[in-house]
Amino acid sequence: MSVTIYHNPECGTSRNTLAMIRNAGVEPVIIEYLKTPPTRETLVDLINRSGLSVREVIRQKGTPYTDLGLDDPLVTDDQLIDAMLEHPILINRPLVATDHGVRLCRPSEVVLEILPEARTVPFTKEDGEVIIDEHGRRVK
Repeated sequence: MSVTIYHNPECGTSRNTLAMIRNAGVEPVIIEYLKTPPTRETLVDLINRSGLSVREVIRQKGTPYTDLGLDDPLVTDDQLIDAMLEHPILINRPLVATDHGVRLCRPSEVVLEILPEARTVPFTKEDGEVIIDEHGRRVK
């Protein structure tokens, strides 16, 4: 299983997602996208494979989103992509790519949709929320 996570170690959701991947016995390729942003081609591919729109993948909170005028509905997808590449903090995280697809893992348990190996392995988030119990059952 090939797994790549576009990760921000400062983000709890990203840390939980990475922990779920590792808990399933998979060591992913970790790309700290703030230090090593994806290429335009890679970013567009991730967005397309995720099934989300560019606007759904752009991060607003704690970013220059509004200051850059990106909230204007006339801003095109290409312009949003340009902004995300120039200001990688605008890329929402974590994006995870596996052989089963790409997901924006917010909340972190969304990774279970594309990582079947993790679906029955007990896991508790760093805040204590149980996602998969000791019997391998999903807790909702």
